[in-house]
Amino acid sequence: MIDPAKLPTPPVAARHAYSYERHGRTVSDEYAWLKDAGYPDISDETILSYLAQENAYFEAAMAPVRPLVDTLFAEMKGRMKEDDASVPRKDGDWDTWWAFETGAQYRRWLRRPTGSTEEARIILDEVKEAQGHDYFRLGALSISPDGRLAAYAVDTSGAERFTLKIRDLATGEDIETVSSVVNGAVVWSAGSDAVAYTEVNDNWRTFRARLHRLGTDPEADPTLYEETQDIGFNVHLGRTQDRQWIVVGTNDHETSELRLLPAADPLAEPLLVSPRKEKRQYSVDSAHGRLWILTNDDHINFRLASASPETPDQWETVIAGSDSVYLRGISSFARHIVIEERVDGLDQIRLRTYEGEEHRVPFPEASYTAGLGTNPEYDTQDYRIGYASMVTPDTVYDYSADTRRLTVRKVREVPSGYDASLYATERLMVPARDGKAIPVSVVYRKGFEKNGLGPVFLYAYGAYGFAYPPGFSADRLSLLDRGWACAIAHIRGGDDLGYGWYLDGKAEKRWNTFHDFSDAAKGLIAAGFASPGRIAIQGGSAGGELMGVVANTDPDLWGAVVADVPFVDVLNTMQDESLPLTPGEWPEWGNPITDPAAFDLIRSYSPYDNVSAQAYPPMLITGGLNDPRVTYWEPAKWAARLRATKTDANPLLLKINMGAGHGGKSGRYEAITEKAEAYAFMIEALG
Repeated sequence: MIDPAKLPTPPVAARHAYSYERHGRTVSDEYAWLKDAGYPDISDETILSYLAQENAYFEAAMAPVRPLVDTLFAEMKGRMKEDDASVPRKDGDWDTWWAFETGAQYRRWLRRPTGSTEEARIILDEVKEAQGHDYFRLGALSISPDGRLAAYAVDTSGAERFTLKIRDLATGEDIETVSSVVNGAVVWSAGSDAVAYTEVNDNWRTFRARLHRLGTDPEADPTLYEETQDIGFNVHLGRTQDRQWIVVGTNDHETSELRLLPAADPLAEPLLVSPRKEKRQYSVDSAHGRLWILTNDDHINFRLASASPETPDQWETVIAGSDSVYLRGISSFARHIVIEERVDGLDQIRLRTYEGEEHRVPFPEASYTAGLGTNPEYDTQDYRIGYASMVTPDTVYDYSADTRRLTVRKVREVPSGYDASLYATERLMVPARDGKAIPVSVVYRKGFEKNGLGPVFLYAYGAYGFAYPPGFSADRLSLLDRGWACAIAHIRGGDDLGYGWYLDGKAEKRWNTFHDFSDAAKGLIAAGFASPGRIAIQGGSAGGELMGVVANTDPDLWGAVVADVPFVDVLNTMQDESLPLTPGEWPEWGNPITDPAAFDLIRSYSPYDNVSAQAYPPMLITGGLNDPRVTYWEPAKWAARLRATKTDANPLLLKINMGAGHGGKSGRYEAITEKAEAYAFMIEALG
């Protein structure tokens, strides 16, 4: 156990009186100064000095448990296939895949002519590109239809502003730099002579799509679409499965609007599929001269419709919406429309011919996660599918619609050894305080005694309609083999049980998410998995907000709290229109600037605004200096207020990655180092 009595004096952030009024309410924010006035330039020496002190305190506090961190790291690394590679997939005349070399932090992207046994050719070597950078992330990577060129985008700071370049694959040389403020997908024209891309503005919003013709001045690139109606909307790109259209979309969390550009002539007049309507979402694919549209216009769980490109807003229902079947995504291939859906919280993949015959892919377990994998070609004889469960490692299948058989192409290898028969999984339905039943997926090593002693590791997300999948984690074995049970709470705010499950945890119903998580923990206690104080919890980003709320409301339930890049200064962030995400987030959380009820609701749960003089469990908080999603001052302010207010002597640690963003440090070994630190913190806290 980390003993605070043996630690140096923790940093104490200065408190500067500051308050503001809105809607007749007064809000005090004595740590507002931790936001650098020059942001996004962060150069205030007082702020940087304070963050450095917190990082030094983190290192001092973790020093006694470094041997455990090192042990956990070694275990996790031992389960990692160091020379791992993906299963090659045919794309035109080439088979493409990625591969790690032993000891490498990053991938190499490779290809060879289909059917050839010649030595693989390098598309892009991330290891080489990352040299000289403390942080490296590959964003878009797209090969031109003629196979000669690659468009790729890299970020070397964590700020998620990517530099887009064009590479000649024959020489391996970059021939053009297109833009240094790119974010999102990159799409080639059919003729391989132009590439479409999206750029971010100073507020880190993807506000426009442009087209770069090779050999021309990028400064003169024409704009394909620029969002001017709503500052909360972001622009994105895609392409239809038949490669006939470039899709230019704009949306927030509730409303979408799509335009189609002929891939053979991207500067042609855009085809507006249907004008935006508030709270209506739709996506589009194309096959056999028809548009295939997934939309929630007349049912909460979406319907599948079809339309002619000549009358793109006249939608004819193909599959009606259903209370029991949640349609999540479609891909229109030459032979089938492949529908990703969820039934009773369980992933399903449905294949439907254009004549209307359909069937679902059979999967071998009762509880799992599955989805369509990499399928670049339009006319394919089989479909690549990804699959996993809490006890079954990630598996790559090819599915033949003709034989209705799954063929295993790869099972994630655990080099140090893994025997699935040693582990058991359960799916509990825990009662929430309002009568709803919350699914909770649990995995443990056989022999785990349900005597209330635990320990249990419980995690969740609960926002934006993201369903936390009940998948496999090799890293998690370090807890299971130490006698822990690990659980996922499928709480409202995610779409685990349909789109309505998401709506019941957002905006004015946000408290359902927080209550569900605490009620899930109480359900685990009632089932004998743990007792109060024997549950360690972790969540990141919006899941970090969840951690902050339940640390305030139910501190006695938790033995440790790990909050990664936590969205905890919710009230202040949602009132700051200059921040990258704020306007686009109002549909998710509410707009406290214009709506007094939204102001009061957010203020009622915002973790930073509800820190109180009470005992808190041991807490580990992380952030990233260059994070544009959850800015560094949110975890910093929260930690400062907690340390000044809480009444216990339990460890409170803050770690700010000074050269990284929302995803933490880059590189696969750096990632498991940070996971090992979190696990060691929890193990020490629970004893």
